Amino acid sequence: MPNLDVWAPRVLSLLRIVSALLFMEHGLMKIFHFPAAQPGAPDPLPTLLLAAACLEIGGGALLALGFFTRPVAFILSGQMAVAYFMAHAPAGFYPALNGGEAAVLYCFTFLYLALAGGGEWSVDALARKKP
Repeated sequence: MPNLDVWAPRVLSLLRIVSALLFMEHGLMKIFHFPAAQPGAPDPLPTLLLAAACLEIGGGALLALGFFTRPVAFILSGQMAVAYFMAHAPAGFYPALNGGEAAVLYCFTFLYLALAGGGEWSVDALARKKP
């Protein structure tokens, strides 16, 4: 369907924006308890969870804007791989049973963004257009 090819960079941008905003929500829940407190997160947060929350908020914001998309997405993909193997994999092999589905999806979505870039609607694309 060649008529759909023109939409690919725009839908890539939508995937980036929606994924980033949903990802940011996890960090906001950990630190600011917005829109609610993160279920199961201790208060006060241990250093590792505080660092994760900062990456989720800061990295999510950069991804939502499409600013430094490739390096930020690569870092966040790694964060989600570490989160999966530290928090979810010890509870069992299957992500549907160990609660790790979101971590796996974020990991591979961010890995894709690290390779594909931010799409047409991004600060990165805007910067490339300027002489």
